[in-house]
Amino acid sequence: MFLYLGLLLFSFLVNSAIIVPFIDLLYKYNFTRQRQTTKDFLDKKAKIFDRLNKGKEGTPTGGGIIMIISLVTFQFLLLPSLNLLGIYIKTSYPLIEELNILFFTIISFGLLGLYDDSIKIFGFKKNNFFGLRMRHKFIIQWLLGFIAATLLFVNLKIDFIYIPFIGPINLGYLYIPFAASIIVWFTNAFNITDGLDGLSSGLLLICLFAFWIISYQSLDIPLTIFIVLWIGSLLSFLYFNVFPARIMLGDVGALAFGAMLAVIGLLTGKIVALFIIGGFFAIEGLSSFLQIMSKKFLKRKLFKVAPFHLWLRERGWEEPKVVMRAWIAGIVLAIFGLWLSVV
Repeated sequence: MFLYLGLLLFSFLVNSAIIVPFIDLLYKYNFTRQRQTTKDFLDKKAKIFDRLNKGKEGTPTGGGIIMIISLVTFQFLLLPSLNLLGIYIKTSYPLIEELNILFFTIISFGLLGLYDDSIKIFGFKKNNFFGLRMRHKFIIQWLLGFIAATLLFVNLKIDFIYIPFIGPINLGYLYIPFAASIIVWFTNAFNITDGLDGLSSGLLLICLFAFWIISYQSLDIPLTIFIVLWIGSLLSFLYFNVFPARIMLGDVGALAFGAMLAVIGLLTGKIVALFIIGGFFAIEGLSSFLQIMSKKFLKRKLFKVAPFHLWLRERGWEEPKVVMRAWIAGIVLAIFGLWLSVV
């Protein structure tokens, strides 16, 4: 525990030192949030999204870039350094294979998110090479999800999920599409949640503390180190992301972090706990999914507006109130999920 706490503080201090110059860099190159139009939202006829998010125009986005770079760099350099110092790295899986999955997931989904941010900021057209349509990006998410799931199944030999009160259930080859669907679901659910200052990053911080405990109990040192380094960088980011935000995650962070949260749940085998600990993300994703399905098949909206946090804003809740109460709900869900993980 001494090592983990030290690494968390180290990550926090380093990221705190570089985040302000990074914000200035984003301003310099105009990598800022552009005006959101109703065509970007689920309901093209509604003006709610524009009205509630107008004040966020011009805020630097892409905070996920610096966290992804620091995470990958620290993890890549740290483990060999620990070996040189004589600190034994105990892991539940082959070390290199586990690191490959962590690096592949966060980098690949991060690059897809960076592409998304670039389209929004620099205005690439949908009919040229850079402007893939939403369904094409969704296909790419599934492709990346299937690659990550295959790596988990083939390289780490993971083919089971743990169900509380029942025990492990072997899925065989069905594990690959199952794991891919979990990754894609949380990728989009996290991205949907990332709409208010501090909402997604604060909830993620709570989730990571819960999975720190789970990975620590399973004696998976590389995964635990990855989580504590992530917590340290996220703490420094959250300081500047709370209302009113000076920097936002951007899709580069939202897609990468949603996918990584799912992979952590899959690595630990705690899928039920994942949906409880990340329950607010699941609710946000479900509300948007139901809204889309209702409009497609019933030809009417199920909710006045979706996702859930935007519905609360439309009902008159102030942004900090929504975020703070979501954090409280996240803490309760994390405690419940931890309890289920040890049943």
